[in-house]
Amino acid sequence: MTASRARSWSSCRSIVRNPNGASESLAGLVLDGCLNFETVNASSAALAAISGLGFGLSLIVAIGAQNAFVLRQGIRREHVLPVVTLCVGSDVILMTLGVAGFGKIVNAAPMVMTVAKYAGAVFLLGYAFLAAKRAFAASGLSAGGGAPLALGAAIATCLAVTWLNPHAYLDTVVLLGSFASTYATPDRWFLTAGAIAGSLIWFVSLGFGARLLAPVFAKPTAWRVLDSVIAVVMTGLAVGLLVS
Repeated sequence: MTASRARSWSSCRSIVRNPNGASESLAGLVLDGCLNFETVNASSAALAAISGLGFGLSLIVAIGAQNAFVLRQGIRREHVLPVVTLCVGSDVILMTLGVAGFGKIVNAAPMVMTVAKYAGAVFLLGYAFLAAKRAFAASGLSAGGGAPLALGAAIATCLAVTWLNPHAYLDTVVLLGSFASTYATPDRWFLTAGAIAGSLIWFVSLGFGARLLAPVFAKPTAWRVLDSVIAVVMTGLAVGLLVS
């Protein structure tokens, strides 16, 4: 990099004048390198994006209400695209808020998390009850049978398992926001882009890849096992919220 290119925009932001007092031409400034804005370090940006990808996946890839719902919809092949889109879109909003500093507001307003905690626990217990009811039903469920979930109901459930889950705020807003704050401003947003890419990769793979498990879930027994696991996990998450 030449000396002229190494000069930052701040050192060249004032108008350069020649000895006669006339302003130097814009073309001259460009050729001299004074109008080159500070460039982003490519290697630093790439490392930030990779870190964001890994960090984002570590937060998302876990057994929870959201992933269980996406998996179930994927196996049944019901409204997969809207569900996946809502999950990724929600992560985009939450991650952006976290990196933008919204996590500090959440930490400063504990009442918000308290309300979300109890509302989330109630929802998780209700979801666990419905899963247990399906698991112990006489006929069980098959991938192609059972009453299909209406689009509106699927969207409402997806929004509930996402936005009524306090862990979503703690993970994507507080934890990711705190992690991103250790990076400089340009790299911080590359890290965010990496985390969003991780969310996109995960939910697309989970939602549309779940159909590969359809042969396994062709038998009602497999659905009973899955719904039993979901009921236990949701109950555990609800209890964890209440005692935390």
